[in-house]
Amino acid sequence: MGALPVLTAATSILGATEAAAATATINPSAQRQTIKGFGGMTHAAWAGDLTAAQRETAFGTGEGRLGFSILRIPVGESQADFGRDLATAKRAAELGVTVFASPWNPPANMIETFNRNGQANAKRLRYDQYAAYAQHLNAFSTYMKNNGVNLYAISVQNEPDYAHDWTWWTSTEMVRFLRENAGSINTRVIAPESFQYVKSVSDPILNDSAALANVDIIGAHLYGTSYSNFPYPLFKQKGAGKELWMTEVYYPNSTDSADTWPQALDVGEHMHRAMVDAEFQAYVWWYIRRSYGPMREDGQLSKRGAIMAQFARFVRPGYVRIDATANPATNVYVSAYRSGNTVVIVAINKGTSAVSQQFTVANAGSAGVSSWVTDGSRNVAPQAATTMSNGSLTVTLPARSMTTFVTSLSGGQSPSPSPIVSPSPSPVTSPSGGTGTGPRVSYTMNTWGNGFTASISITNTGTSAINGWTLAFTLPSGQSITSGWNATYSPSSGQVSARNVDYNGTLAPGATVDIGFQATHSGNTAEPTAFTLNGVPCTVV
Repeated sequence: MGALPVLTAATSILGATEAAAATATINPSAQRQTIKGFGGMTHAAWAGDLTAAQRETAFGTGEGRLGFSILRIPVGESQADFGRDLATAKRAAELGVTVFASPWNPPANMIETFNRNGQANAKRLRYDQYAAYAQHLNAFSTYMKNNGVNLYAISVQNEPDYAHDWTWWTSTEMVRFLRENAGSINTRVIAPESFQYVKSVSDPILNDSAALANVDIIGAHLYGTSYSNFPYPLFKQKGAGKELWMTEVYYPNSTDSADTWPQALDVGEHMHRAMVDAEFQAYVWWYIRRSYGPMREDGQLSKRGAIMAQFARFVRPGYVRIDATANPATNVYVSAYRSGNTVVIVAINKGTSAVSQQFTVANAGSAGVSSWVTDGSRNVAPQAATTMSNGSLTVTLPARSMTTFVTSLSGGQSPSPSPIVSPSPSPVTSPSGGTGTGPRVSYTMNTWGNGFTASISITNTGTSAINGWTLAFTLPSGQSITSGWNATYSPSSGQVSARNVDYNGTLAPGATVDIGFQATHSGNTAEPTAFTLNGVPCTVV
């Protein structure tokens, strides 16, 4: 009852047509899965490679970027094909992106043909080639490692149960390979990547302790999978210590333009369900650049891409999903995530009317709130700062929109759940690499009223990696930071230091990291005039 006056006041200001939803309660101490990230696939042989600029758009985290933290690539059928996707994979790895690979076919000499339910010349891996196939996968991961890409994992087979155009595997064959041969694979192993999250394909793995011991990630695709089939009780029962990834999908189809609106909001609900109902740790799209994908052929974000970025830019690797009221009103979907004292709330309103939505964050105090919105006319657009008071925040969710809120647990008892570990400071390496010039920084402001956002790109122009960085600059008088992303800022005004967070502390030579913050101003919208990185003066561009 105590929340009603807040909602009533908000409704009277925002208009009688705005509906009020039930309060969405968020419990930062009730942890669910640890998020590995969001991403997509490149397949140069089928769709062409990304350009250099498109790689920055795909994996950067600043304005106009997708913020993808996972890249999937194909395993070449022969060693002559191993390098086809290397350029994008290498740049992704430099930006701290998790790279994994999936094969469509083994080398031709390892395959035999057979008649499968009337399909003549269906392909399968010969039993006497299982050991050789494991070494083929090792050869690919070794090639990538020797060329600067440490694969996080490799799959046994892409869609073994929907392989009309590639190699079939039965669940019995998959279990046999995992039991007898996967233990020799030199990186993490993904299986089975069923095309429709068919549990009869993955159940045998979970029910065979020897096979399961040689699997690190249960992977699945979600083509045509109903939401009622998203939960996986057997994995929760037997998958302790394993990861659960959604490794490929496009949704709702591959025929419509990715800019079709409000259809693109269906992607948001799909991602919400994948996080909340299925409890996946990763969500990976099919082609990154495609007419129906997150990036248009011209390299710009599509509407579907903007929806994905509402998750990907702010829910970063290592964040933990926390309990939240998932469906506080018809057509409203809410999920929440935590890293240390940072809480991210992702809210979707698929309805045709605006909704007044109250969030309450358990054990939180008062803190600034930054937000970004995507709707029919805006793409991940930063909004004016607001405030959470005593753990309560009431906002308007525009009709047919998706909004991401970033705030901090402050002013109240802040739980410290055990899976969230504050990283130890990284050793600091001087950013100068013998080139005679310092690191490069760009600073872009977007101002309104008495507020603004600043997007900062930091580029290592040296010849050696920077392991641990602090960017120092002076905010002009009257400016004060209220919240930030991809760095820790202290203090909020005057001489500010922005220190790396756990996932972006290493800057390879030539690599760029995107950080930013939201701030208030008292009329002075000047920009900082000088920056230093680990004490070395930067070139401002």
